[in-house]
Amino acid sequence: MPRRTATMLASTLILIALLCAGVFIKVPYSEMSPGPTVNTLGEHDGEPVLQISGRKTYPATGHLNMTTVRVTSANYNMNLVEAVYGWLAHDNKVVPHDTLYPDGKTEQQSTQENAEEFSQSQESAKVAALKELGIPVKSWVIVSTVVKGSPAEGRLHAGDVIKNVDGTAVKAPEDVAKLVTKHKPGEKVVFTVVPAKEQAAAEKAGKTATATTDVTITTAKSSDSGASRAIVGISAGTDHTFPFSIDIKLADVGGPSAGLMFALGIVDKLTPGDLTGGKFVAGTGTIDDSGTVGPIGGIELKTIGAREKGAQYFLTPKDNCAAAAKDTPKGLTLVKVNTIDDAMNALKDISSGKTADLPKCTTKG
Repeated sequence: MPRRTATMLASTLILIALLCAGVFIKVPYSEMSPGPTVNTLGEHDGEPVLQISGRKTYPATGHLNMTTVRVTSANYNMNLVEAVYGWLAHDNKVVPHDTLYPDGKTEQQSTQENAEEFSQSQESAKVAALKELGIPVKSWVIVSTVVKGSPAEGRLHAGDVIKNVDGTAVKAPEDVAKLVTKHKPGEKVVFTVVPAKEQAAAEKAGKTATATTDVTITTAKSSDSGASRAIVGISAGTDHTFPFSIDIKLADVGGPSAGLMFALGIVDKLTPGDLTGGKFVAGTGTIDDSGTVGPIGGIELKTIGAREKGAQYFLTPKDNCAAAAKDTPKGLTLVKVNTIDDAMNALKDISSGKTADLPKCTTKG
């Protein structure tokens, strides 16, 4: 056999052996890729994404698309060949497995956490949208969760409305921790609450619950390393009553990153005309009750997915701008937003064609 032929054959056999080995070598990585993008003004699986009743709504054209990222499952074992391909591919991203599933988190735990964040983002989107329109929303502080084995277990319950702590009125969730930590571990703290069952019954009847109960709890020492602050073992949150029904129908989606686009979709449905002027706008970002937009993960993949579906403009959280601008898909304009007001102003410019005035993302932010 000629030497050149033998060399080529040996090289081919070595390459095949390496590829075979790569298939069997497992690596601790996961893959992210562009996921579905859904128009909040349209339908998904045959029904409207935003369903509003009890208030006049208006038809809306154009697109206000929320975007998503697909990830490999917690128990998926990526091999070396797949990892190398993912690193080389433009529209995929390979990350350490612990980035997506920290501390050995299972798929079920991750799904549950994402579902809770998605639910909370919907509530905040509703509140932010109605506040943007000047529509009053009733809010109150509640017990969000109770830690098992904590002093509060069996004494306070998820959904209890917290009126006062030690006689001081509670106006925001953070007030609860501030008032509890004024105590030393082992001291007693008094919660004045409307029990969750009574609150639910009052809401169902369209009334305001007034009967309160005092609950005395002995504080414990925080388990944080080196900390000596007092705790009772609850987390506080906010609940709301809306003046009309707003339902967001979107299955198989998790996490908080669609909050901004849901809020804008609600505003568009409740106001005459089109916020987008018929343009294809996509975007992402968390949103809180005050309308502040927060950063999200996987921004580069979301812009790719949006552009592939036809998006012309992408509403981008301020803190994601630098990363997104490093590899902007051709034909997509990244618009920097920090609040729902920023987004509304940007949509006004997009609708009127004044795109030169848009606050665009750059690699510096």
